[in-house]
Amino acid sequence: MGATQAAAGGTVFDQWWLAIKDKALAGNLDFWENIYKEIYQNILFNNRWLNYLKGMGITLEVSFFAALFGLFLGMLLAMMRLSGIRPLQKIAGVYVGIIRGTPMLLQVLIINFGLFGSIAIDRVVIGVIACGINSAAYVSEIIRSGILSVDLGQTEAGRSLGLSSWQTLRLIVFPQALKTALPSLCNEFITLIKETSILAYIALTELTKAGDYIRSKTYSAFTPYIVSGILYLIVTGVLTKLLSKLERRLRQGDNR
Repeated sequence: MGATQAAAGGTVFDQWWLAIKDKALAGNLDFWENIYKEIYQNILFNNRWLNYLKGMGITLEVSFFAALFGLFLGMLLAMMRLSGIRPLQKIAGVYVGIIRGTPMLLQVLIINFGLFGSIAIDRVVIGVIACGINSAAYVSEIIRSGILSVDLGQTEAGRSLGLSSWQTLRLIVFPQALKTALPSLCNEFITLIKETSILAYIALTELTKAGDYIRSKTYSAFTPYIVSGILYLIVTGVLTKLLSKLERRLRQGDNR
């Protein structure tokens, strides 16, 4: 009798366990099916993956040219700060103070709607100008700090060789300052890539805006932004590795 009840109990338990197992399997199937639907609707359907690639291309394009513009303007501002000419020092100081003291989003909106609101101009150009102007303020401080970190004896040695102040700066001081400032400049470039996402506010279809466009089509907010985030991580991760290798090679060159 007891054995019969045990067998019966075992049968009931087995049925209960099988019922739970079936529900779990069904739930897992639903889970993977939902993931497939998300991937298909937000990436594969209608070649939507091309939107992400085009957005990434615009992000890299704006970042590259904004970095060049910011580097040139930042070097000019750094020279103005170190020139010893008070009006130039004041102008550069005010510029850096305003840019560093106000949100980048506000700067982008002012440049887009204030300066170029009535002018037909490509938003990529506006993005390059806005991001370059912002980056220049930080680049100028990085370069200025790098120049000030060079030992004063280097300048005196250049002058004793008969070089002018400009030649001493260009041939002796600046190359050493650039090596010192390179890690910070690399970090600024990587930061600039991420900050281009703000340009979505002026309807520039960079990577973040591309994800937002797909969200408006699929009504799925999670997957498009996750895909955009993964692409940002890939780009910044690869650049970080490459720039780290460059820094190591420069350090090895100094040790020889």
